[in-house]
Amino acid sequence: MTTPAVAEQAPRLPWYRQLAPRCAAGAARLLVRLPPARLHRVLGVVSKGSRPAGYAEVARARRSVVSVSTRCAGLGCLQRSVATVLLCRARGRWADWCTGFRTEPFGAHAWVEAEGRPVDEPGELSVFRTVLAVRRPDARRSTSDRPLRPSEGSRS
Repeated sequence: MTTPAVAEQAPRLPWYRQLAPRCAAGAARLLVRLPPARLHRVLGVVSKGSRPAGYAEVARARRSVVSVSTRCAGLGCLQRSVATVLLCRARGRWADWCTGFRTEPFGAHAWVEAEGRPVDEPGELSVFRTVLAVRRPDARRSTSDRPLRPSEGSRS
């Protein structure tokens, strides 16, 4: 994952507002140990039944997890992104969770998007090719939008 030179800074939360972000960061720490395909499936299941989260709401969730977890504030972009979507989900919402890579220079990164744009990510993410994503429920393609399998195409 790409790593910032310095850990992100976020205002410290009052003790009574730290429980949910700490739980999300802890759960994310366990989930990021899963193989990528399994993590993708788990997050897909967790996202079901949620409503889309707004940009400001996702930015607050991201700041909250950065505030309570040094791993999320620094080198742990995967844990930070998973913790952010879990915290949003605990509030009944879902943001787009994305992972991808770039080739020159090679690097991998994980981030969260809301309203079609990355949330509080430093640097240019357009150079990253998204490999895995769990999109908010209303942004998922319907079955009519999915590509046809060779067996479903018209016969010539």
